[in-house]
Amino acid sequence: MTGSDKPIYEFRGPFGVPVQIQPGILLLFLIFLSVSGSPSDLIYDLIFVSLLVLSIFLHEVGHAWGCLIQGIPVRRIVLHAGGGFCEHNRSPSPYENELIVAMGPIVNLAIWALASMTWPLFGNGDLSWCVWVLGYINLFLAVLNLLPVHPLDGGKLFELALMRVLPPQTAHRISGGVGFVIALAWIPAMILCFFTLGLVLFFIPSVRAHWEMMRGEDLRRRT
Repeated sequence: MTGSDKPIYEFRGPFGVPVQIQPGILLLFLIFLSVSGSPSDLIYDLIFVSLLVLSIFLHEVGHAWGCLIQGIPVRRIVLHAGGGFCEHNRSPSPYENELIVAMGPIVNLAIWALASMTWPLFGNGDLSWCVWVLGYINLFLAVLNLLPVHPLDGGKLFELALMRVLPPQTAHRISGGVGFVIALAWIPAMILCFFTLGLVLFFIPSVRAHWEMMRGEDLRRRT
């Protein structure tokens, strides 16, 4: 369920970027549909997970646009059970990377704003519900992705912001330390979100990876 898996479907997305859908997406659908009750619940759950996958795709399209507008070729967009990623053909500079990373959450926030303004116009029917859910999903994705923990966009943006005022190694270690604290609190927060908001997170940040970042061990391995 990573970028190394053979895709089950490929197509050309916006800007001509190749898009690959990995088998894990089917698992995501099965997980949501397995908790459905009545046939009507099954339909609504299917719509929900479809809107979730669509929102993740548009998030990655935002990253792709951030690359292309700066002349960085995009190799592919990959969608899998844990989310997705945008793979480019060369390493961007820190300044280029700021726009690339930021564009994902910006797209989600734009969709949330548009959905929030328009869903009341559709009355109380199913279409109104779909637009409201689309906005809710994108707000959730934006907030989640802006948390300062790696490999989420928020962790990358936090480190890039620190690099504007601190040496890269220092910024990396501080980013790792902040992420380490958040990673420790992640599982209790997941349980709280499930019982209070009914939200299920399929992503758990690595405590070990952030510990190594904080200590600079990952940097030493690269040298």
